Amino acid sequence: MTERKLVVVSAGLSQPSSTRLLADRLAAATERELPVRTRVVELRDHAKDVADNLVTGFPGTELREVLDEVAAADGLIAVTPIFQASYSGLFKSFFDVLDNESLQGKPVLIGATGGSPRHSLALEHAMRPMFSYLRAVVVPTAVYAASEDWGNGGDGTALADRIDRAAAEFAALIAARPATSRPDPFEDVVPFEQLMAQN
Repeated sequence: MTERKLVVVSAGLSQPSSTRLLADRLAAATERELPVRTRVVELRDHAKDVADNLVTGFPGTELREVLDEVAAADGLIAVTPIFQASYSGLFKSFFDVLDNESLQGKPVLIGATGGSPRHSLALEHAMRPMFSYLRAVVVPTAVYAASEDWGNGGDGTALADRIDRAAAEFAALIAARPATSRPDPFEDVVPFEQLMAQN
């Protein structure tokens, strides 16, 4: 089976963060299901570039590379902390600067973290609609991890089961699609003589 390209976007603000921990667990579960080459993007490392892009309309070199990798990926895992019952501002800003066509038809696995299970509905009323608007194919099972899912309050098996179920659905969607290939920008170059003849 052909190795696929997977990009993991984590919007955790602290280091280490439970958001990154969830992102890593989702990626690891996907890797058990399907041969993938994974690139993890910590949005906190690109916060200034994202803000500059919002103001100027142009991404810097490093952000451009990240945006291109997301566009070229066969699948995307997107995980955010939940603030005020919705995704973080940094998370939303990153997807605001992404080209509108970049996620069209692309399998996306969504996840979120928060202090209370009450915030789990943010996956359904905020994240899923955003990715649907971008015409992504969102995995049916979304994964939310509250503080109690990491230990102390729970045994972790419910979270592990959700992660495994979501990863299996995600891997099946990726495997069902043809591998993404980035078009060669020089493939259809107009010969110089033809350009000169047009003038």
